[in-house]
Amino acid sequence: MTGDLVQLTAFTLACAALSTLVALPFGIALAWWLARGGSRGRALVETLVTLPLVMPPVATGLILLQLLSPNGPIGAALQRVGIEIVFTWRAVVVAMALMGLPLLVRTARAGFEHVDPRYEQIARTLGATPTRAFLSVTLPLATRSLVAGAVLAFARSLGEFGATIMVAGSIPGRTRTLATAIYTYAESGMDRQAIILLAISAAVSFAAVFYSNRLLESWYSTSTSR
Repeated sequence: MTGDLVQLTAFTLACAALSTLVALPFGIALAWWLARGGSRGRALVETLVTLPLVMPPVATGLILLQLLSPNGPIGAALQRVGIEIVFTWRAVVVAMALMGLPLLVRTARAGFEHVDPRYEQIARTLGATPTRAFLSVTLPLATRSLVAGAVLAFARSLGEFGATIMVAGSIPGRTRTLATAIYTYAESGMDRQAIILLAISAAVSFAAVFYSNRLLESWYSTSTSR
């Protein structure tokens, strides 16, 4: 049992960390566009980004399954180059990334909105390109909120169940995570094992959310004092 606990915990943490890294560039780009972009299409994009938070996770998983299966539009294209997604660890990462993305975008957007656009304008007048102004001025000023959003996305990924079970299943040693293992053990009457996994999952999630909240508190107090 100890070996299974270590393997499950390590696999879940690794997939959650990788999913956060995958979501990070998309989340930052979307958050910046929502904070600084024009009004045209903003409501639609924000709605689409937020959908995974309000839709049943199994519905999101079903959509992913239809898209990523060998007969789906994305899955078929990947299959031709030898990449298989469904019922592999890659499906776990994709499901986690999609479910954690809304929290990342919402937190990062708040960070960008608190950065005074005049700082970017000053950098532009000094000769900086838009990309350089973003990388050297906006991004550093919003770093704490971005890290807090990434940690929240990581914490959400740790507890992801519905989408994961649909698109990746719960294959021991291949796609089983802490969340799917808790369900499997509880359904099988292995309450002791389920409670142990629950304690591990709760402890890691609590630490991640606590750290994110501390970062946000520190960032808001700093931005208010500027």
